[in-house]
Amino acid sequence: MYSKVTNNIRVSVEPAYLEDQSAPEDSHYVWSYHVKIQNEGAETIQLRSRYWKITDNNGITQEVEGDGIVGEQPKLEPGGSYEYTSGAPLPTPGGIMVGTYRMFRDNGEDFLVDIPAFSLDSPYQHSVLN
Repeated sequence: MYSKVTNNIRVSVEPAYLEDQSAPEDSHYVWSYHVKIQNEGAETIQLRSRYWKITDNNGITQEVEGDGIVGEQPKLEPGGSYEYTSGAPLPTPGGIMVGTYRMFRDNGEDFLVDIPAFSLDSPYQHSVLN
């Protein structure tokens, strides 16, 4: 499990290699990642957008931006949390993901929350990144 706190928001990520959705003979590798976002602050916040930087074992980087997460823009009360699972395919047997969430406070102020860097490891890669 990978975890990081930014501006009183804890983001924890647990990646898992999906053998049943991967096809190594076709250079197709798939991971799921489960994310838990916890509001450890005193203000209600809302997640509005996400940014991901995904780098494969060859150093090729994709950047993904968009509104919300899994089609939602969750509000988190103080002490509240939100969890979701998503996935990422790569053409190599490993890589790294890192990113940010753009959050808004009730007063309209926006701020970024770091998503910790985490490695996408599979049994097919020659070396593990972490």
